[in-house]
Amino acid sequence: MQRVIIAILIALIATPVFAAEEPKTEEQKTLYAIGTVIARQLSVFNLTPSELELIKQGLTDAVSGKKPLVDEAGYTAKIQELATARRNAQGEKLAAEAKEYVEKTAKEKGAVKAASGMIYLPVKDGSGTSPKATDKVKVNYRGTLVNGQEFDSSYKRGQAAEFPLNQVIPCWTEGLQMMKTGGKAKLICPPEIAYGKAGSGAIPPNATLVFEVELLDIVK
Repeated sequence: MQRVIIAILIALIATPVFAAEEPKTEEQKTLYAIGTVIARQLSVFNLTPSELELIKQGLTDAVSGKKPLVDEAGYTAKIQELATARRNAQGEKLAAEAKEYVEKTAKEKGAVKAASGMIYLPVKDGSGTSPKATDKVKVNYRGTLVNGQEFDSSYKRGQAAEFPLNQVIPCWTEGLQMMKTGGKAKLICPPEIAYGKAGSGAIPPNATLVFEVELLDIVK
């Protein structure tokens, strides 16, 4: 079902854009959000401009009822294979970039490198208590890949996140226990204590992650 929904959303790309106005009504904002969802789904392919033009051509032909240039049914498996190959290639590239980034960050003033490989870099000292692994915390955060590509942000959602600290990636469980409420820190999370070889959603395999985290409260 999810693949069907994604396919329908992607088809909307072929609809001509008549204006580039900022969305104002809730319906316009919803339609704009569809575009951002589509972009995330396509991001795994890491498309070049010429490749994007081929996708647009296929969409336009399908929506306008033209005879397709290739048999769609025969390419379903190939689409998945391409997605997997591109995703793995992206992970390999990020792994190479991460090595240099981690080495540089570990040398910054105040940085602490844990035995797990996590790097904790304080940004602002807190004045409250530190959470335990069994506590529920309230945080604001922004997550990026080492190349700066953002994959998640509570700031953009306009709502802080709450979760038990022992139910998130190990890097967070470890790193937030080093913080005090009211504090802010940067956590550099190698794949072994993040999402590993599998990745997750917009996060490719073997990706080192960078989180800017504000510990707002320990939820009682």
